[in-house]
Amino acid sequence: MTSQTQSWGAPSAMDHTEAVGWGWTMQESPEVSARRSWTRRVLGLGFWTVTLAAIVGFLGFLGFVYSLDRFEQPPETRADGIVAMTGGAQRIGDAIDLLAKGYAKRLLISGVNENTSRDQIAKLNPGQRRLFDCCVDLDYRARNTIGNAIETRRWAEQNNFDAIIVVTSNYHMPRTLVELEHALPNLQKIPYPVAATIDPHDWWHKPSVARVVFTEYLKFLAVWVRTRFEGDPERSSVAHLISGGSPVKKQLIAEPIWR
Repeated sequence: MTSQTQSWGAPSAMDHTEAVGWGWTMQESPEVSARRSWTRRVLGLGFWTVTLAAIVGFLGFLGFVYSLDRFEQPPETRADGIVAMTGGAQRIGDAIDLLAKGYAKRLLISGVNENTSRDQIAKLNPGQRRLFDCCVDLDYRARNTIGNAIETRRWAEQNNFDAIIVVTSNYHMPRTLVELEHALPNLQKIPYPVAATIDPHDWWHKPSVARVVFTEYLKFLAVWVRTRFEGDPERSSVAHLISGGSPVKKQLIAEPIWR
């Protein structure tokens, strides 16, 4: 039964009461008070958890951005082979230049569109036709970074390579190296990041750059987590999913056709 009492002073902290009107109070049950206290604690914990996660995520993003190379540097050493990931003409051009300068003896261009011929690529790099005739392999199987890693492993093992130079865009390099390290842990990988496309330090005032770099950061985190739990990438369920549901054998891990 609800009781109403007139109060001429401040309510006692010991009473579970709720103000109804001037000088009047309504008794609140201890169960309701405890439930409200528990809800406040949960909401407070959730708020601070989300806030901490956002801060850690943003600091990780900054670390990712400012670890990317802004300028191209010659490889630290020579290698047996060079692997260029498709996705930009600059990547292929730089890889062919490295091959011409003697940094390696063979080049694999991984992820070539099936409608692109050797002659078409050669025409984009005039003066290097002799290299295409003797020392350039084209991989038409890979459709994503997992496929690039799988095909690179097959190519390196077939040629008995111990070290390769990896050519791709600066923002794509961290994810590529994680995939290659997962597929080829015993092979030396020398990064050659192509920095001609975007300057990652422009992210804070160029929305287009911010979008590219932040998306790549999320992909990098996903790949890093996936490779901590996944075994052989050729048996990857993720590879099957991102191939659009098509049979993995045909999309990613079929015997490579190098032309």
